[in-house]
Amino acid sequence: MGLMDTTKLMLRCPHCGANNRVPAARAAEGPHCGQCHQPLLDGHPLELTDENFDAVAAAAPVPVLVDFWAPWCGPCRAMAPAFAQAQRQLGGRALLVKVNSDDNPALSQRFGIRSIPTLVRLDGGRETRRQSGAVPASTIVALAS
Repeated sequence: MGLMDTTKLMLRCPHCGANNRVPAARAAEGPHCGQCHQPLLDGHPLELTDENFDAVAAAAPVPVLVDFWAPWCGPCRAMAPAFAQAQRQLGGRALLVKVNSDDNPALSQRFGIRSIPTLVRLDGGRETRRQSGAVPASTIVALAS
C-alpha cells in the first residue's frame, strides 16, 4: 500500500462539528459523518490546499475539477453558486474542489494560473482540460463529465 493509498483528509461535519478522517481516494463517494451520519460535503465542493492537493487529485477514482479562485474576486464569488450546483448535479461522477489561489501560491504557480476563476480538469492527477472565466453550471458539468 503506497502513500497515496493511505492519505486521509480531515473533514469537519457541517451539521454536528465533529472531525472526520476520510481516505482521499474516497472523497468523491459522498462520505458521511461518523458521529451524526449526515453528509460531510453537503453538496459543497471540497476545499484543498498546497498540503493535501496531490493526495486527493492523484487518488480520486473520478475526474477532479479544480476551481482556482480568491475571496476578493467578483467573478469567482458570482460563479460559486454555479460550481456548488454542478457538484450536486454530478454526484459521485466527478469531484469538484476549490483552491484559494492567494492562500496556496505553490499550486497557483504550478498550474500557471494567470487569471481567476480558472477551472482545471484532472484525470489521474494530470491536467486534461482548462477553462478561464466565470461560467454557468451547465458548462462546469460538461467540463467535469
